[in-house]
Amino acid sequence: MFPPQSGTAMMLVAFASFGLAFIVRPVGGVLLGICADRAGRKAALSAIIMMMSVGTLLIGITPSFASIGIAASVIIVGARMLQGFSAGGEFASATAMLLEYAPRGHRNLIGSFQACSQALSFALGGAAAYLLLHNLTPAALDSWGWRLPFLFGALIGPIGYYIRSRVDESPEFAALIEQRRHVRAERLSLLQIVQRFPRELLGTLGIVAVCTTSSYVGLIYIPLFAGSQLGLDPSAGQLGMLAGALVLLVMCPITGLLADRYGRRRVMVPAMLAYGVLAWPLLSSLVNAPSTMNLIRFELVSAMLMAFFWGPSAAALAEAFPVQIRSTGMAIVYNVGAMCFGGLAPLINAWLTRMTGDRLAPAWYIAASVLLGTLGVLAMTQRRAELHEAQQHA
Repeated sequence: MFPPQSGTAMMLVAFASFGLAFIVRPVGGVLLGICADRAGRKAALSAIIMMMSVGTLLIGITPSFASIGIAASVIIVGARMLQGFSAGGEFASATAMLLEYAPRGHRNLIGSFQACSQALSFALGGAAAYLLLHNLTPAALDSWGWRLPFLFGALIGPIGYYIRSRVDESPEFAALIEQRRHVRAERLSLLQIVQRFPRELLGTLGIVAVCTTSSYVGLIYIPLFAGSQLGLDPSAGQLGMLAGALVLLVMCPITGLLADRYGRRRVMVPAMLAYGVLAWPLLSSLVNAPSTMNLIRFELVSAMLMAFFWGPSAAALAEAFPVQIRSTGMAIVYNVGAMCFGGLAPLINAWLTRMTGDRLAPAWYIAASVLLGTLGVLAMTQRRAELHEAQQHA
């Protein structure tokens, strides 16, 4: 889809086009978050899935650069930006609805299914890529095979729209709508949200930083890095991603349940610190002795630790904001964090590795995100304690 270039340069171009979608995510997140907070979660989620489906279909049917030249690059970038715009509102709106249906005392468990859905998507993506790499010749894969996951993925759009357009609004949001009928509620602008909730925004941004870094560096960049820089077979990278995603899929509900019982801080912070400490020796082992087993070990250990802060993260973000601005607040932090620490992370890590010559650079990037995540969890748990104390005095 792009002009032919050298291997390393082509990887940078690919990561740049991947990262472009994350630049528009904050815009889509805020606009769709405002829509979800005013028109309803159902309307926003129905529109979001159709936009994502159209963007995915465009990628699957666009002719190659050899056929239509630079137009192929333009269409692909446009499709990625449409995906990014719609994805910007997905997490916030879906999480808001999910948590607003959850009974108190079980919100970490119910919220963990948001993380499960992301893990399932990584697992399905990794499985699809592995099957294609393993069963098709390079010529067939380059010619038409790579399009199959996008074409099948686009089929989810109509099915998802049918389901989402028929679901009821969450009880909390329905109560807010009823209240608005009798009392003219204050509608906060984006600037007012930033001014009134700086601690919530910064605290949750730290949580998003470590969660998105762990996914886009650990599950996406490292497997591709192992194939392009360490000489492993590309299918080994997809197998490693699949293994890590399956661990997350199984473990996230368990960690959500533990967070409901023992508190988020006790579950999330030790795992974050262990993840930051172990990233260097795990990556060093892979770099010094590249093998499929070392890659899978990296993914399995990383995913086991990631699950302890992935599982409770959705509830932590949702409970930070009141219902009337919940989607907008989460959209701001999630998409700014996803842009800076997620979508651009593969590009930044590829650039850092190339410029410094240090193939362990991703481990330091992970360690920095862990510091932000730990501070974020501590800030939010302290904030909850202060609010609880204030309510008792009131």
